[in-house]
Amino acid sequence: MDFMYKAVFLDFYGTLVHDDDVFIEEICKNILTSTSIQTTTKDIGRYWWDSFSKTFYSSYGDNFKTQREIELCSLEDTIAFYKSYENPKVLSEILYDYWKYPQLFEDTNIFLGSISTPKIILSNIDRNDIQSAINHNGLSFENVITSEDVKSYKPRPEMFQKALAEYNLKPIEVLHVGDSLTSDVAGAQNAGIKVAWINRKNKELPQNYSPDYIVNSLNELIPLLRN
Repeated sequence: MDFMYKAVFLDFYGTLVHDDDVFIEEICKNILTSTSIQTTTKDIGRYWWDSFSKTFYSSYGDNFKTQREIELCSLEDTIAFYKSYENPKVLSEILYDYWKYPQLFEDTNIFLGSISTPKIILSNIDRNDIQSAINHNGLSFENVITSEDVKSYKPRPEMFQKALAEYNLKPIEVLHVGDSLTSDVAGAQNAGIKVAWINRKNKELPQNYSPDYIVNSLNELIPLLRN
């Protein structure tokens, strides 16, 4: 704990602000009430996630699609699969609105105000949405790097590499903080960067992941990042 990092890379949704789980559940309930197929919101959510993931993981370089495009496409597929009469564009707006105006976690401002280490956002959400979210919550960061800037998504390395290059940092000099085991923990570690997994919901850690730090609150990281 004596090593002082020169910068901290921060995921945004699920790390600094609440994720969109509640709104995804709301959309799944709308689909459930508008289908004649015997199913559950959990099954609908799983189908939607599988459809989303197929495009998400192949979306980079010339094949890059924005988060909004992937979300709408996967929702259209899900609604068609369940023969629902819901309008995918209308339901998508529920998510888009939340992405622009998310709610901060209670520890976020304390954490950000307590560390002088440069803070750089690395987000899979589209540039306009995350900028709206940052402005809405009155936040300020040294830099914000999105999937649109590098035409790829975490856990691919491009976002991490761009942030390192722009600040002339070595991977060992940075700590990445995020809530996703795949995008944040695996993504950062594959780029040679140490990572703190913020586990706000006390999930059980699968055996195939080994974060460098596990915390339940951002405040636990303050001693590590205060210069």
